[in-house]
Amino acid sequence: MFFNRLCSQFSLTSPAIYTFVNPYSYGVLRESKFSFDKSTGVFVDGIGLVWVLRLLGLRVSRKSFDMTSLAPQVFTEAASRGLDVCLVGSGDNEICSASGKISAQFEGLKLSIVRNGYFSKGDRETFLQQLVIESPAVVVVGMGSPLQERFLADLWELGWRGVGFTCGGFFHQTASSKNIDYYPYWIDRLNLRWLYRMYDEPKLIRRYLIDYPKNITLLLYDFYKYKR
Repeated sequence: MFFNRLCSQFSLTSPAIYTFVNPYSYGVLRESKFSFDKSTGVFVDGIGLVWVLRLLGLRVSRKSFDMTSLAPQVFTEAASRGLDVCLVGSGDNEICSASGKISAQFEGLKLSIVRNGYFSKGDRETFLQQLVIESPAVVVVGMGSPLQERFLADLWELGWRGVGFTCGGFFHQTASSKNIDYYPYWIDRLNLRWLYRMYDEPKLIRRYLIDYPKNITLLLYDFYKYKR
């Protein structure tokens, strides 16, 4: 259950899987019947959803796997501890560009495995087995929901015991920005990231104006059932 998995902190010292949920991905994961029990912890990604959950009496804060939130913490700690990190997601050009910017930003970070998030028949299982064998300490997956959540869940079921994070569009955003910071400073400070996303990617307008309100309604319904 989503509400039982909400968390505010991560740890790279204990095996775990963390995912990040906004109103859009909540609806996608709900429709796909993905079990949140497959995740160790769920972070609330999106200030609007934070406000809604706080109104319901839940103590949550906004956490996202991007440069305005947890990504710098994860990469800095991984670099300082010499942990192997795997990045998987987006297309070839995007993941190469994003990984290059990440490496340049975080000195000493060991990106041991970097590959795109598109798999032909059989490649996915082969790659999952490769990760189990090579056992990177941290795996960051950006394939969109529910593919990224299922990828980490399947990796866990095969016996891998590192720390996994979903990251949504982080690789795409990093690759498309002039530097590693996708959001302008003032946009982040004013919590207008949603508005900037619509400006930068107009295809997301429907998601914010239609899917978000619909899925928040579904979340409220689920919360009512949960409290009963």
